[in-house]
Amino acid sequence: MNQGNDELQAPQSNTADGSNANEVATSEARMVTIPRGTVVLAATPIGNVGDASARLVALLQDADIVAAEDTRRLYDLANRLGVHVNGSVVAYHDHNERNKADGLLDRVEEGATVLVVSDAGMPTINDPGLAIVRRAIERGLPVTCAPGPSAVLDALALSGLPTDRFCYEGFMPRKHAERVQHLRMLQAERRTIVFYETPHRIADAMDDLLDAFGPDRPMALCRELTKDYEEIRRGTVGTIHQGVVDDPPRGEMVLVIGGASDEEAQAAAPATLSVEELAVLAIDRAIEDGLRIKDAISQVVAEHPLPDGSLPNRKQVYAAVLEQKG
Repeated sequence: MNQGNDELQAPQSNTADGSNANEVATSEARMVTIPRGTVVLAATPIGNVGDASARLVALLQDADIVAAEDTRRLYDLANRLGVHVNGSVVAYHDHNERNKADGLLDRVEEGATVLVVSDAGMPTINDPGLAIVRRAIERGLPVTCAPGPSAVLDALALSGLPTDRFCYEGFMPRKHAERVQHLRMLQAERRTIVFYETPHRIADAMDDLLDAFGPDRPMALCRELTKDYEEIRRGTVGTIHQGVVDDPPRGEMVLVIGGASDEEAQAAAPATLSVEELAVLAIDRAIEDGLRIKDAISQVVAEHPLPDGSLPNRKQVYAAVLEQKG
């Protein structure tokens, strides 16, 4: 996710011995081993340049190839870190990643270190990188990560909502109708839900969140993560919706929404058909589509899962079919 790293903030504090944090990172980077013949996905700062790891500094300096979502932002980050990018730099973004993946992997086969970085955060998480990972796996080439900042995990940790189980949904659909449909599908979701959203869509998104989840579901809106002006708005969907109306937030943001309670999940879950009702559907399907009854039962059962995700018992449905026919 692009957290506006064109405004990356430098760390304000020095270490205990008076040295700058960037100097320490550069010094530590000299002790980092660079894996050769490997694709390395590296997380970049999402707002505060002080979050850059020693591994990232070393990789930027010593990788043979740096595949960057935006080359200008890459060089800006390197300048802020006081690092010289010695390898070749290639643009690697949503529009060309599939076409460029194999060429980069050919270099990996020759022993090169290919570093993949996005504008902010971890590649592949709403950012380029997935194509080269998939192709590397298919070709049996090594892939590793240099972990670091994550807007998803930062927001989740700061939200105060349950973190033991969560689902990441990325950006909501842009179109209103698609967004409404998507949110309705999540009404029975019991896990904490994490979305990304942009300033120009947040008002519409909050309207639809209010309609889908009601005003009382717990929620947090997190913006400007890791920056000096970081803000976490905690409350309910209703209170945060009103806050967005009264004080529209700036900057890209992460929305964290509490999962459904047992009562909410049950109310939102589709009605469960009885074995007898499934049998009637199977009989009708067999007649209308000219199927064997067993094939019709298989189709009907697959289309009507139980609330826990399991499928109805086919033998019970078959027995109900025989009873209705007899």
